[in-house]
Amino acid sequence: MRTGGGREAVGVKEKVRLPLPEATMTTNTGQVKVPAHALEKAEAPGHMLTTAAARALAVLRISTGIVFLWAFLDKTFGFGFATPDERAWINGGSPTKGFLSRVEVGPFQSISHDMAGLWWVDALFMIGMGAVGLALIAGVGLRVAAAAGSLIMVMMWAAEFPPDRFTAAGEASGSTNPFMDYHLIYAIVLVVLALTYAGHTWGLGRLWARLPFVQKNRWMI
Repeated sequence: MRTGGGREAVGVKEKVRLPLPEATMTTNTGQVKVPAHALEKAEAPGHMLTTAAARALAVLRISTGIVFLWAFLDKTFGFGFATPDERAWINGGSPTKGFLSRVEVGPFQSISHDMAGLWWVDALFMIGMGAVGLALIAGVGLRVAAAAGSLIMVMMWAAEFPPDRFTAAGEASGSTNPFMDYHLIYAIVLVVLALTYAGHTWGLGRLWARLPFVQKNRWMI
């Protein structure tokens, strides 16, 4: 009912439109607010990433970086976890000899044995592990880190060669999967972190991307 003054009659309920719930999403240009159901109904994710997902990727990035950096530190100083003090790199030990000299499976046995303990192999391996770990924790140079780290992981996968069920001596290799193992999982994680700009959240990725030499060489992002 309406009164002569055009006002709603007392007792008549009005329909109120409540605002739709929103989700914060991180894009390449910053954070934006969109309806919470937008991602569920989107035909493709595009450049959108929820804040929760960005933070989860940041945690994954930092955690993976710690794995790489810790391997570097333990092999360098011999903290007694995987590397005892007497086999530390600074004490004359070889970071690669133990792993490569024990390769007993796959087509790369002889190559692995020949490379085990060589100074340049040790140096490249350790520089790679340390640099990848630092880059991941800081959130900078993730594309380079993904390429270098993935190469290291794929080479270690090839050395252990999971597809082969038996060693050269005819014994069970202990392989539990004919293809996939943790080395390849790490490689995939590195690629995902680089492609999703995981260094922009809880890292120095945004500042790094603005540097002039990085702007000129986008592969360094």
